[in-house]
Amino acid sequence: QLVESGGGLVQAGGSLRLSCKTSGRTLSTYAMGWFRQAPGKEREFVAAITSSAIGVDYTESVRGRFSISRDNTANTVYLQMNSLKPEDTAVYYCVARPVMVAWRAGPRMGDYWGQGTQVTVSS
Repeated sequence: QLVESGGGLVQAGGSLRLSCKTSGRTLSTYAMGWFRQAPGKEREFVAAITSSAIGVDYTESVRGRFSISRDNTANTVYLQMNSLKPEDTAVYYCVARPVMVAWRAGPRMGDYWGQGTQVTVSS
């Protein structure tokens, strides 16, 4: 089970750090990612990190503002979000994927998803 936390309401330009922790499953062998879904929009890829944390990937709209990291000893992955914009408002989902592939293609069979955490950025 993946449990996200750290969402909330923040003003534009502010920062939030999302966390995703697992219980009962070791994340160290999984690539981890974050997706988000805004009201009325499709779920979109935000960021991903390899199991060893050597490789990272970001969607263009968050590159330079968001940073994904992980602590395998704590079974936790993080998404540091800086310089937040109103268009970042969405429910953010943590995903565990057995391989670091095809993140931009969306959900993939074999993924494990969290329940989501709401991020709201006011203008």
